[in-house]
Amino acid sequence: MAQLRQDFAEFEKRDTVILVVGPENAQAFSRYFAENALPFTGLPDPTHTVLKLYGQQVKLFKFGRMPAQLVVDKTGMVRYVCYGHDMTDIPTNTEMLAIIDEINAV
Repeated sequence: MAQLRQDFAEFEKRDTVILVVGPENAQAFSRYFAENALPFTGLPDPTHTVLKLYGQQVKLFKFGRMPAQLVVDKTGMVRYVCYGHDMTDIPTNTEMLAIIDEINAV
């Protein structure tokens, strides 16, 4: 999430909303966002409702949810999905911004 915070202004310039979904309960999620001054929206998902909806994997031997990044356009269509194999396997902000630029160019 710190990675997303670094380029938050670039995402905003592209009229992109960042929504971070996590397994914590609302109180823990809110506390984490406040302690880390995260400028985007967090959605607690302790019952894994969103996880199941978008096919995010859980691997107990890797301490829970595997990373997943999705780009959903303004009509609600998922335009890009990356399911990571571990917590370091995520696209860079540069890659995500390029994908958003490509989607917006259409």
